Amino acid sequence: MDCVFCKIIKGEISSYKVYEDEDVFAFLDINPIRSGHVLLVPKRHSEYIFELEDPLYSDMFRIARTLSRKIKDVTKAKRVGLAIEGISVNHIHLHLVPVNEVNDLDPCLAKKADPKDLERMQSLLKIK
Repeated sequence: MDCVFCKIIKGEISSYKVYEDEDVFAFLDINPIRSGHVLLVPKRHSEYIFELEDPLYSDMFRIARTLSRKIKDVTKAKRVGLAIEGISVNHIHLHLVPVNEVNDLDPCLAKKADPKDLERMQSLLKIK
């Protein structure tokens, strides 16, 4: 399988991990919409969110809520926007993006992040 997220989960591609447990993996997007943009993925390759079974489906959203609180606190954003995808990379991923304005979740705003910002955000957002 040539899935970039599966390679990240296996450690074949480096990432800025902020959370991991038995079933999910969360890391900073290297092309963030805004600083603090986190991707949350199931470890098991899955392509469509509504095909996930419980408890994994519920766990994804529970963990997203925990991560969003941390993102909001660290970035001082008004909210954390959520987008569910599986098209640009054919693996379910939840985008957790700090937002302050209506259009802050626009994927067209994404740009390559400075590695120093990613390292700083990783140290601030990492959940032990």
